[in-house]
Amino acid sequence: MTRTTQRRTPSTIRRGWTAALAAGSLGALAACGGGADTGGAAPEPEEGAASGSVTMWTYPVIADEAAHKAFWDDKIAEFTAENPDVDVTVEIYPWSGRDETLATAIAGGKAPDVVYLIPDQLPKYAKSLAAVDNFVADQSAGLRENAKAAVTVDGDMLGSPLLMNAKPLVCNAEAFEKIGESGNYPATWDDLMALAPKFQDAGYDVTNYWGAVDATLNESFYPLLWQAGGSVFSEDGTAVAFNSAEGVEALQFATDLAQGGYVEQDLLTTIPAFEQTHTAQGKIACTWQQGPGDVASFWGEENVVVLPPLSKAESIGYGTVGGLSLMNTAEDTDAAGKWLAFATSDAVSAEYAKAAGWFGPYSDQTGLYEGDELMTALEGTLDATTAGDLNEKSREVMGVLAPEIQAALIGEKTPEQALDDAAAAAEPLLR
Repeated sequence: MTRTTQRRTPSTIRRGWTAALAAGSLGALAACGGGADTGGAAPEPEEGAASGSVTMWTYPVIADEAAHKAFWDDKIAEFTAENPDVDVTVEIYPWSGRDETLATAIAGGKAPDVVYLIPDQLPKYAKSLAAVDNFVADQSAGLRENAKAAVTVDGDMLGSPLLMNAKPLVCNAEAFEKIGESGNYPATWDDLMALAPKFQDAGYDVTNYWGAVDATLNESFYPLLWQAGGSVFSEDGTAVAFNSAEGVEALQFATDLAQGGYVEQDLLTTIPAFEQTHTAQGKIACTWQQGPGDVASFWGEENVVVLPPLSKAESIGYGTVGGLSLMNTAEDTDAAGKWLAFATSDAVSAEYAKAAGWFGPYSDQTGLYEGDELMTALEGTLDATTAGDLNEKSREVMGVLAPEIQAALIGEKTPEQALDDAAAAAEPLLR
């Protein structure tokens, strides 16, 4: 028997740009390190077809409910044609409250066998996860390097990437034409800052910066930190590193934009309805915090230009990765591991990514959106992204860092003081 079910809770599903801005949303931190212990040695797949039952939990990655259910029903049928003694159930839960639901299930001994996780969840659940390296050994060599890094903790793959996305630099061609700089798009921080006064004189913001404390730093400060050559955590994950010279340089740049009046001031402290922002009104030159899909209907698709991330020490932007993880409590581990490998294979992930409007994590998955210039351009930036530093305390550290960054942006503290104060507040969290 095979089935896909849609689980419902009183919570609503958050979609679009607001979900991306919320701390702990689809956007996440990831990389190697953080000191989380995995739940045990990587299991080995058994010879031949699998048997048993598998329950997978996922979320509305494909927004259309019927299409999402149909996708997994089709894939279950394909898998069970080769593994007729496996009963696969895919349950689709809402995004909202997913951590609480999963944690409760784990604590109550009712966890799924396979679950969709994003990178910053991996260290939190590491002790409940089994490494999947042996199940995906044949296919993992084809993964993009940054996609594989986003699911790797202490050398073990705690998930298998299924899809990914990017937030590079997006510029408004019409704005550049209005100030006589058509095609003169910025590549570096210095380029952006040099253009800022000219845009300001014409009534445009050179960029936007979401400084409200409940907005994720993944898409605002962290890309600047990485571009400066810095990182959120030390290499071993036991201390923060954002208060380095590179961190100060990054926050000084953001502060110069804010205090120079080159960004929308309301966004430094609040999250208004997107339609009310200068970004939606087209009064902006470039952004690294909105993707082309967020702005195309406001600017006009013909005015949206997708570019590589800005550069200081390097050109790098934020990129999300979603993958499937194997719980170490799975009763039929072989069946669960083989289902996970099938569901994240090159062919399945490409089909799923396109159905969801995302991209595949494999290096050969190019041309998914042939004929769509914006999506093709966005696809070309995937390798220039990172999900960042993976650490069990990622979200907690973000919580103490965000208000200090805001204090610098509005002139209450210097960048050095703000970052040092945040580091002092974060230290007890990492003990």
